[in-house]
Amino acid sequence: MLRLAGVPVFLWLVLVPQADWWALGVLAFAGVSDWLDGKIARAWNQASRLGALLDPTADRLYIFAALLGLVVRDIVPWWLMAVLVLRDVLMLLALPVLRYYGYGTLPVNFAGKAATLCLLYSFPLLFIAGYAGMVGDVARIMGWAFAIWGTAIYWWAGLLYAEQGRRLIAQARRADRPSGTGEKPLPGVAATTGGDSREEAEPAQSDQTAPGRGSRGSGPPSSGTSDRKGATSPP
Repeated sequence: MLRLAGVPVFLWLVLVPQADWWALGVLAFAGVSDWLDGKIARAWNQASRLGALLDPTADRLYIFAALLGLVVRDIVPWWLMAVLVLRDVLMLLALPVLRYYGYGTLPVNFAGKAATLCLLYSFPLLFIAGYAGMVGDVARIMGWAFAIWGTAIYWWAGLLYAEQGRRLIAQARRADRPSGTGEKPLPGVAATTGGDSREEAEPAQSDQTAPGRGSRGSGPPSSGTSDRKGATSPP
C-alpha cells in the first residue's frame, strides 16, 4: 500500500518541482520494498489474491509514471511510451478471452520479471542523464541500453504469454469436447480411477488456478497456487 501511495508522490516530484533526486529516492524505496515484502512473504508463507494483484499493478504504475514524467520533460521520445503501453493494452484485452475459458491471469515468467527490472533500472539513469558532465554522459548510455533491452524483453515476454494463452485455450477446447468410452484423458486433465486421482499439468499452468466452467461439465485443469508473491499476474 505504501508503494502504491508513492506513485502520485513520485510523479508530482518529477513534474512540479522537478526534484529528481527526491523522486529517485521514492523510486528506490519502491524497489527495495518490492524485494523486501516478497522475501517476507516467501519466508512466512504469506500470500493473498489481493497481494498477487496489487504487486504487479504497483510495478506497472511506477513504469507508467516514470515514462510519463520522462516524456513530458522531453527526456525520452513519446514512441517509447507508446510501445510499452501498447503491449500492456494487448495483454489487458486478452484477459476476457482467458476468463471465458475458465482461466485467470497468467503466471509471471522470467522474461517478464527481467524486463521490469531493466526498465526500472533505466528510468533513474535517464533522469540523471539530464545533468551535464561525465556522470550524465555515462548515465545516458547505460539508461538507454537498459531501456532498449527492457523494451525488447517486455515484448518477448508478451509473446510468451500469448503462446501460453493459446495453448491453454486449445486445451480447454479439447477438454470441452464430448469424450467417448475408453478415450484417454488429455494431458493436464485429472483422471480419477478407483479412488486415486492423478493430475499432469503443463509447465505453463504450474502457477495458476483454473476453475472449470460449470455449465459445460468439464473445464480447464487446475493446479497449485504459487508460493511467490505476485506470481499469478504478468508484469
